[in-house]
Amino acid sequence: LGEGAAPGNYGYTNSGYSVYEEENERLTESLRTKVSAIKSLSIEIGTEVKNQNKMLSDMDNDFDSAGGLLGATMGRLRTLSRGSQTKLLCYMMLFALFVFFVIYWIIKLR
Repeated sequence: LGEGAAPGNYGYTNSGYSVYEEENERLTESLRTKVSAIKSLSIEIGTEVKNQNKMLSDMDNDFDSAGGLLGATMGRLRTLSRGSQTKLLCYMMLFALFVFFVIYWIIKLR
């Protein structure tokens, strides 16, 4: 191959081969650090996803209990509305008169 090349060297000089080897080592180390950074990032993402899923599960339970409470309240309102309408109207009128007199009394005391 080359006239001045040493036998068994296949035409590569020692300095050229070591430059490529050093560059490969540097690139390999750079790749290793990037892979470890991606690995740690993916582990952190997994932990965050687990925390978010737990929070969503807790919120789902809270909404279920609030829905049950609202359903019970609506049932009581239906029961109340099935009663006599005149009785309910009388109670509302008495309450309105009471509020009116309280407000009148507060204004008169000033």
